[in-house]
Amino acid sequence: MPRVKSGTVHVARRKKVIKQAKGYYGAKHRLYKKTKEQVMRSLSFAYRDRKQRKRELRKLWITRINAACRDNNISYSKFINGLRKAEVTVNRKMLAEIAIDSPKSFTHLVEIAKDALDGKTFKDAKVEEPKKEEKTKKEVKEDNKDLSKLTVAELRELAKSKNITGYSTMKKAELIEALK
Repeated sequence: MPRVKSGTVHVARRKKVIKQAKGYYGAKHRLYKKTKEQVMRSLSFAYRDRKQRKRELRKLWITRINAACRDNNISYSKFINGLRKAEVTVNRKMLAEIAIDSPKSFTHLVEIAKDALDGKTFKDAKVEEPKKEEKTKKEVKEDNKDLSKLTVAELRELAKSKNITGYSTMKKAELIEALK
């Protein structure tokens, strides 16, 4: 029986590995044996570091939450315990974002946690809803003038909210007329 060489398959396999090593220094991107070793090593580091990145981000979030808690005179552990007791489920990533972006909201969460630690339930805590401001006739007219500055998609959303029928097929001028 004649010997069968796997020429094209062999070359393709090597090319694939060498392609993965693009950008490596020296022989690590030229010679197959060195390339194969380096790619295996790199892939194992990549796998390991994907796990470590999650740990590091969690550490960062906890650090940020802890700093915001200290500003509100509560420890991190008591804050998290209070949120659990109040049955508020917000993950640490979101808590860290809230702590950075809106300190007032974070302060409100701290108050909820403190109340839960004192034995009050979340329902007992007062939640203030923002008051809706009523527009004067002059402001309504100014809003109508600004309709021409809005996009068609925004105009359709307004028409939908005002229960105007057939808004999906209207052109911009027709939408403005219907909204006035």
